[in-house]
Amino acid sequence: MGILVFIIILAILVLVHEFGHFIAAKKSGVKVEEFGFGFPPRIFGIKKGETLYSINAIPLGGFVKLYGEEYKEHVSAKLKKKAFSHKKPYIKAFIIIAGVMGNFLLGWGLISFLFTQGIPTPTNKVVVEAVQQGTPASKAGLKEKDIISKISYAAQTYPITATTNLTDIAKKFSGQKLLLTVNRNGKQIMIDIVPRTNPPAGQGPLGIVISQPFEEKKYSWYQAPIYGLIEAARITETIATELGKTLFAFVTFKKTQIQVAGPVGIAQYTGQAIKLGKNTVLELLALLSLNLAVVNILPFPALDGGRLIFVLYEWITKRKVNQTFEQYLNLIGIIILLTLAALITINDIIRIYK
Repeated sequence: MGILVFIIILAILVLVHEFGHFIAAKKSGVKVEEFGFGFPPRIFGIKKGETLYSINAIPLGGFVKLYGEEYKEHVSAKLKKKAFSHKKPYIKAFIIIAGVMGNFLLGWGLISFLFTQGIPTPTNKVVVEAVQQGTPASKAGLKEKDIISKISYAAQTYPITATTNLTDIAKKFSGQKLLLTVNRNGKQIMIDIVPRTNPPAGQGPLGIVISQPFEEKKYSWYQAPIYGLIEAARITETIATELGKTLFAFVTFKKTQIQVAGPVGIAQYTGQAIKLGKNTVLELLALLSLNLAVVNILPFPALDGGRLIFVLYEWITKRKVNQTFEQYLNLIGIIILLTLAALITINDIIRIYK
């Protein structure tokens, strides 16, 4: 069941993304030669109008083939106006970005729908769930159920509205004396604490286990799109920030605490989501769609973001990129992406096996 739902989720993500490119190309007067689900070899296809709609053997993506997309491709004088390569740079940029916008709109729409059903949303409270013995927290007198609202250091106050706020600040000022503002049984108290620079494995600088409580938020049908947009933007920002941290850690050979999942890992999470109900599956679909939007806009060869960079270069310099260079760069990008996908998949299999 989980595998079937995963395939359906993958199909929805791919079709929405490629439909974005498809509809933008159609609206811009570009001929779409093929709209394909999966990658070749082709299993079968149906041609309607000027477009071939195909199902292909490798169900790990999809594509939209535009007429004149390859600059070396012969373009007849009769169809010049329908060729992608002969469109203005801003039209090309619109077509490229449309796939990313399709995924963002899907995420926004699903989150908006879930807001009408009621969805668990993290509060701005960070609660101490446990205090580890012999740590700065136990020595300072922190207790279970304490709510940490602020951290002060050198006349600067940092509001604590998420668990990441607390952990990041504790690491940043490790070894320094901090002042915590804590709510305990409705009373506000101040606690001095010095985070550890090198805490033992399995413990943080403070020596506490923290959580961020959830509350159910439910909105009317006309409120949901507004709050859904705000939430979709917030999630997208978080994804972009964490992805940036992960990439930086990767290129600097540093260990990252972010767990990256490939198709196998996502299939596993899909199975877990099914057990929690359809709304959880829809929430997973929304998160994956927003993730796909962020990843695709990265300025990396073979991704939409990489293609956009070439178009922006053409737009600014009024010159087209050397096509041989672009083809080789995209080929290298594809090889790197496939290698990363293979490594992530192997890691997922090992993690599940263990």
